[in-house]
Amino acid sequence: MPAATLEQILQVTRDRVAALHREGHAADLARRAAGAPPTRPFLPIPLGRTVGVVAEIKRRSPSQGSIRSDLDPVSHARAYARGGAVAVSVLTDEAHFGGSLDDLTQVAAAVSLPVLRKDFIIDETQILEARVAGASAVLLIVRVLPPDRLSALAAAAARHQLATLVEVHSARELEAALAVCPGAVGVNARDLRTFKVDLRAAEAVVARVPPGIPVVAESGIEERTDVERLAAAGADFVLVGTSLARRSDPEAGVRALAGVERTPRG
Repeated sequence: MPAATLEQILQVTRDRVAALHREGHAADLARRAAGAPPTRPFLPIPLGRTVGVVAEIKRRSPSQGSIRSDLDPVSHARAYARGGAVAVSVLTDEAHFGGSLDDLTQVAAAVSLPVLRKDFIIDETQILEARVAGASAVLLIVRVLPPDRLSALAAAAARHQLATLVEVHSARELEAALAVCPGAVGVNARDLRTFKVDLRAAEAVVARVPPGIPVVAESGIEERTDVERLAAAGADFVLVGTSLARRSDPEAGVRALAGVERTPRG
């Protein structure tokens, strides 16, 4: 079966968001979000001496197919924490990644690390869902959000005490990301339209992010040498999904990637 396209993934998201509004869930989510406990800071600031590992809960993906269908989010997240991860990313898209908001809720309750909701966020109701589930941050993707929508969602996240990881795939997307004062800029080496990974292109984008703004390098990170390569370009953190999610010993997987010296940009 061919991989789902970005537009197909987004249409499923639009349909789900429309159902949330149609069924009247937005008001209840807003009420519950208002009463939620304080969020945990998303990424360690000031930055540490080494590149931080953000480890991901991920069962499958359009580009990889099944990664680990039996993945238990709580046991994996706890292993990530023991291995030295600085945060946990939880994919909550069910149709294409096998995730859920329940995964996010369970992980946030099970570990003391900050948790990122990684999904195709296009509406404030999804930000409310993340807040209720215990997230510390949400992913906003420049490629799928017009500038005015990106700005509105970044502002909504701030109102609800959530940090933003604003993701770019090319240097021309950086301006839009920087305009919304992100908690961090994510540089994704995987093109969401072709699903191809290009670490060389990602290195060039990482290097262009102004000093003082945390950078998270995403996708295509398998080995410690990949972390070293991105660190040399100026990455402060790496977000690692597939290679850790499929590990039988995810704690050892994180340890193998952690501890690489940072190279400050500028």
